[in-house]
Amino acid sequence: MTFLKQIGRRRFLGMLGGTALMGAVPGTLPSVQAASTASAAFTPDLEIELRAVQESIPLLPGAPTSVWRYRGKVLNGDAWAVTHHPDSPLGPVIRVHRGMRVRIHFINELPQPSVVHWHGLIVPEAADGHPRFAVGPGGRYVYEFEVINRAGTYWFHPHPHGMTGPQVYAGLTGLFIVSDDEEQALGLPAGEHDVSLVIQDRSFTRDNQLQYIGSGPGMMGMMSSMTGFLGDRIHVNGRPDYMLAAERRPYRLRLVNGSNSRIYKLAWYDGTPLTVIGTDGGLLAVPVSRPYVTLAPSERIELWVDFSARAAGETINLVSLPFVASSGGGMMGGGMMGRGMMGRGMMGGGGPAQGSAFPVLKVRMGQGAAVSEKLPGKLASIPALNPQQAHNLNAPRSIHVTSSGMRWSLNGRVFEMEGVANDEVVRLGTTEVWEFVNEAGMHMMGPMPHPLHVHGVQFRIIDRRVHPSAMAAWRSVSDGHVDGGWKDTVLVMPGERVRVLMRFESFPGLFLYHCHNLEHEDMGMMRNFLIKA
Repeated sequence: MTFLKQIGRRRFLGMLGGTALMGAVPGTLPSVQAASTASAAFTPDLEIELRAVQESIPLLPGAPTSVWRYRGKVLNGDAWAVTHHPDSPLGPVIRVHRGMRVRIHFINELPQPSVVHWHGLIVPEAADGHPRFAVGPGGRYVYEFEVINRAGTYWFHPHPHGMTGPQVYAGLTGLFIVSDDEEQALGLPAGEHDVSLVIQDRSFTRDNQLQYIGSGPGMMGMMSSMTGFLGDRIHVNGRPDYMLAAERRPYRLRLVNGSNSRIYKLAWYDGTPLTVIGTDGGLLAVPVSRPYVTLAPSERIELWVDFSARAAGETINLVSLPFVASSGGGMMGGGMMGRGMMGRGMMGGGGPAQGSAFPVLKVRMGQGAAVSEKLPGKLASIPALNPQQAHNLNAPRSIHVTSSGMRWSLNGRVFEMEGVANDEVVRLGTTEVWEFVNEAGMHMMGPMPHPLHVHGVQFRIIDRRVHPSAMAAWRSVSDGHVDGGWKDTVLVMPGERVRVLMRFESFPGLFLYHCHNLEHEDMGMMRNFLIKA
């Protein structure tokens, strides 16, 4: 059932200021819980007001586009801690240092319930953005937490049950960048040479309004929900046809996959290798080289890119290369190669099929003199991976991708607002191995990749095992995996089993694990787990 059908066309279009955005939202709207209030015992180093608002922004020639976006401002603390991308629906960039205490006043000026999830940050239960803490139109919620994460690229987005996909798609996305002393001692490119690039795909109606989930109720809308939304235009930092004007010197590029479901296989068009220095949870121990990087929804990757050898005025293209999105069977498209934005499939939003090739952005070199800098050979101290620390090494906690009819699930279960099964309880202070298993098919839809995300922890990837029948799809993306650092999301290809090591050492409470294909999450491919003291 589509959201359009549930609430009525006129009311829904009014919610988005007249856009044609259409969301697949099963069930009913979540109940609105009481908002949290500021604690007198908590003294913040940085205090921010964050509003979710409706605005119109010119993105394409002609009529402006109605969007939802975050607007932030500093109430107390460093004024430079919050910045915005000009002329973009992308939300603010919040910059903090490890150890800072942060208070954020969220104000919901949208016509739907919403809540903010601080993706990748390890924060207390009440600050994590669980759907049960969503506040309704006009509601407020106060987040308070100390930043305990390593330096890295994190982000924030809505997390109301059944409405995460449409709200993120409407524009509600922001960045949360953490620094620390270890990182600052490296002398990596900083300031204007430290560039964040949020990659998303979008589709538009003829009057420049966002269009989402097929064309309405029926088979096409259902199939869009099952495979995930795929737009027909690539936006970077909220803008189409993105061009980065760069100097001829090294840069730090922070790449964020903010798309609802699209997976990117990112490479330079001329085949120049990529030097990776960080992943979801911050810097690697040492730089690694990859021919391309595979970036699933919500994953982040940090690159050290030396433009000093490029010619003045040269233009360099970052592209997404083709890959096989399915292990065979079903109607999932993939691997369709072509020029530009092509390879359109019948799934998603009418955009290039999952696994198609297309351009992402351009970098144009300036005319100034080249500047050379050396990348340090050692980046960060990361403990050696030691699965023997886990009490369940010989019997991992298994999370199986499952399906029934036209619905994805986890271990045969779908989301319950406060439901926790007996095998979803973990003990605070323990270390565990979790195994994500993607061996499910979906009748005519066939098997497909799933990016699986765990709240409340960062984890290490132990190993990947692939069924022989699924090797072609896996090999088409495997050289782009960067598994040596800390992660909070892992792409699990069809036929693949991935073991990860995680320690539950920070906070007790109810947290989430789910597929970060947002259409899958909204249909209930999400579960609670309880960290019990």
